Amino acid sequence: MNTVRGARERARIEVTAAIKDEARRRLADEGAAKLSLRAVARELGMVSSALYRYFPSRDDLLTALIIDAYDSVGAAAEAALADTAGAAPRDRWTAVCASVRTWALAHPHEYALIYGSPVPGYSAPQDTVGPASRVANTLIAILREAHAGPGLALPPLPGELRAEATRMTETFAHGLPPQVTAALVAACAQLVGLISFELFGQFQGVVAPSERDRFFTHNTTRLAHEVGLPAVPAP
Repeated sequence: MNTVRGARERARIEVTAAIKDEARRRLADEGAAKLSLRAVARELGMVSSALYRYFPSRDDLLTALIIDAYDSVGAAAEAALADTAGAAPRDRWTAVCASVRTWALAHPHEYALIYGSPVPGYSAPQDTVGPASRVANTLIAILREAHAGPGLALPPLPGELRAEATRMTETFAHGLPPQVTAALVAACAQLVGLISFELFGQFQGVVAPSERDRFFTHNTTRLAHEVGLPAVPAP
């Protein structure tokens, strides 16, 4: 009985993976707004009713793809963090940022799914929050380590934003000064903007392709400065 159950589970995993792979191909060809369970089923030679046993709705399939994408870019960021253990905080910051860009350039359609325009009619469920936080959590870990070690240069913060910065700190960045949390949120937005401009063609005729690596590194180093990371070597 266990053998039968195991075979069924393996088959379900394989079919689920095939469905998601075909859905990603359709994302690349048509975009998320046009994703259709019927079209995915047709390409896989399945009847729609069979596919619905794996994903009851288009939104369920979209959610699975979104979680996979967030987990994939999050794993890339976490690997960069692990690979730079013992390095200066600013170097770890730029390494994590570079890993996100590298992932985005290798997975443009998945990046567009999670960081591009919202899909009409789709509302992301709570299940996506944890995976979506993984990249930011690696940057928070670097800031916490620097705060406990060489220290942070506190960014300026207008008095009228202090209450909101404190709320954000208590919500997702425990242990950081509110000034740093506010700067971090802005830095994350700018990181996504830098990558999106490159990926979606806004740098065409502006930043030469041969200079984009250096341009990105310069600007992520600037962001490190803005969140208060020291420009000193690790002890």
